[in-house]
Amino acid sequence: MKEHNSPAHDDAKATDTMPRIKVGITHGDFNGIGYEVILKMLEDNRLLELCTPVIYGSAKIAAYYRKALEMPGTPYVQISDPSQARTDVYNIINVIGQEAHITPGESTREAGEAAFAALERAVADLREGKIDVLLTAPINKHNIQSESFTFPGHTEYLAASASTESGPATPLMILCSGNLRVALVTTHTPIAKVAQQITLENIVEKLELFNQSLIQDFSIVKPRIAVLALNPHAGENGLLGPEETEIIIPAIEKAREMKMHVFGPYAADGFFGNGLYTKFDGVLAMYHDQGLAPFKTIAMESGVNFTAGLPFVRTSPDHGTGYDIAGKNRASEESMRAALYMAIDILRSRRTHADITANPLRKLYHEKGRDNVVLDLK
Repeated sequence: MKEHNSPAHDDAKATDTMPRIKVGITHGDFNGIGYEVILKMLEDNRLLELCTPVIYGSAKIAAYYRKALEMPGTPYVQISDPSQARTDVYNIINVIGQEAHITPGESTREAGEAAFAALERAVADLREGKIDVLLTAPINKHNIQSESFTFPGHTEYLAASASTESGPATPLMILCSGNLRVALVTTHTPIAKVAQQITLENIVEKLELFNQSLIQDFSIVKPRIAVLALNPHAGENGLLGPEETEIIIPAIEKAREMKMHVFGPYAADGFFGNGLYTKFDGVLAMYHDQGLAPFKTIAMESGVNFTAGLPFVRTSPDHGTGYDIAGKNRASEESMRAALYMAIDILRSRRTHADITANPLRKLYHEKGRDNVVLDLK
């Protein structure tokens, strides 16, 4: 059996003395590769030593793909609530009331409705603490649209779900693989509107979120963050665009004043081409394809999409529905497995960070002319 390197996997046997983490898994678009990568991931029974998977989807659809793909029978039980989840098998909560019409490789309204039903139920359970983390299989951003779902994607829906009376949650999309972490200033924004959203305030806000996530979610004490330029050749001192000199550099300087270790702006092509990204803990890209195109070139099989800035942990594989290979037994589960491991690792890191920062000690320092001055840093 293939070994998988992950902090979560490496200490799986230690979980016998720890509370078992419940991982909610949404099935995504059932005409895509969601069920294939979920079922392939769950073939590794060692996952049951690490966590308790709770799939939000359909037992009948799972059985259909298991038979169509000639996969061995993975033991599972149907439950109606995560509190009923068993630790020795996989658990499925049915979110589809009627018989599903499965047409692998096709986008259908029914598949979109089922994807939203799974997401809505899982998020509700997540907010109530019935599951600990959320792992989402890919959705089709078009067929999921309805009166209840009017968002460009998972990220924006989760941000709205996490909003409170005190204000909306601010999400940050981070694509991760090993030590490569790429965050985005703008996400699902048409390229013609990107420059409008590249503001000093927006960049500084994303840098704050990124820096905090690297500390609490990835246990990096003093993260080093590289910032990419918007224009080719980093604007050539204004010749190819004013954003670098008027917006991005001032934003970097502001972040440094806030004690963040931020560097740049770097021209994106050379930055990734010469491997400079390996010198940093995180990379902040200005727009979607600027960051994701090189990321997926480097780490397509193992990449994970993590939504930072939320009060709960959500990860997903870094690929889409894969209609072109749906039902053909050609999809790789590596990204899905990496997303599960990362969700668990991040949850543990957050808990550790919360413990060590819950009651900070008052610090003493010596000021010239005064002795034992007390600073209360709460």
